[in-house]
Amino acid sequence: MSDTVWLSGITAHARHGVFDFERENGQEFTIDVGYEYDTRAAARTDSIDVAISYADVAATVHEALIAEPVYLIETLAEQLARAVLAYPKVDAVTVVVHKPHAPMAVPFSDVTLTIRRTRLTLVPGEPVRCVLALGGNLGDVPGTLRAAIGDLSERVEVIAVGPLVRTSAMTIPGSPAQDDYWNTVLVIETDLAATELLAFCQQVELAHGRERHERWGARTLDVDIVAYGELEVETPELTLPHAGATERPFVLVPWAGADPEARVRGLAVSELAAAARGEILEERGKWL
Repeated sequence: MSDTVWLSGITAHARHGVFDFERENGQEFTIDVGYEYDTRAAARTDSIDVAISYADVAATVHEALIAEPVYLIETLAEQLARAVLAYPKVDAVTVVVHKPHAPMAVPFSDVTLTIRRTRLTLVPGEPVRCVLALGGNLGDVPGTLRAAIGDLSERVEVIAVGPLVRTSAMTIPGSPAQDDYWNTVLVIETDLAATELLAFCQQVELAHGRERHERWGARTLDVDIVAYGELEVETPELTLPHAGATERPFVLVPWAGADPEARVRGLAVSELAAAARGEILEERGKWL
């Protein structure tokens, strides 16, 4: 559950814009912000210690508004959303940017942009290091994984590739037997929001014949987001880190190979991988 606190009319003289005179002279911007959080604990205790100070949020927005100028109000809105979502209790934020003195040749009263962001939809301010798990058990899986890595690298930067491991298929009890799976892990950096990265991974899956008919069914390609920076979130759409990140050998062993210093949920991936290695049927270090 989330409630919304609105701060309307936060105004400042700032230098955002694409024209030189906008950056030299500046102009007035006004910001409306609605930040969402569960206010019940604050209402129950009547304590500022469990609330979010709207004075603090207003100061944060004002400071971000007068910071280093950017060209576009789209960029400005994203930066303001990022500043508000830095408050741990905030679940989502709506930002309305008003630019009433924008340089236009026709009469108008205002130019506005409204965005709503959560931690999953927020565009990162700098590249985020993420972990992807790839696998499959239909067709030439190693070949498919090689091709999928090539496809992924067109939009994200691949930092490291883990070894290729073979494990028995995870299946629902009573379902037909399946061929063994081949899996690997990629460490990447991306400027995509978490939901954008998820959509891109699903596009790559579809490009390689992925079909979703049943849970844990056989597949040509699976691309899962295991970790997205330090983000911890659980939604119907996406859980980060991945729910199986601390227990699945076919993720842990290649992940430890790709990044020996990695940690997940406060635990060393290399130690988790060592404990799970007995379930690995085959491992190929140099396979690309």
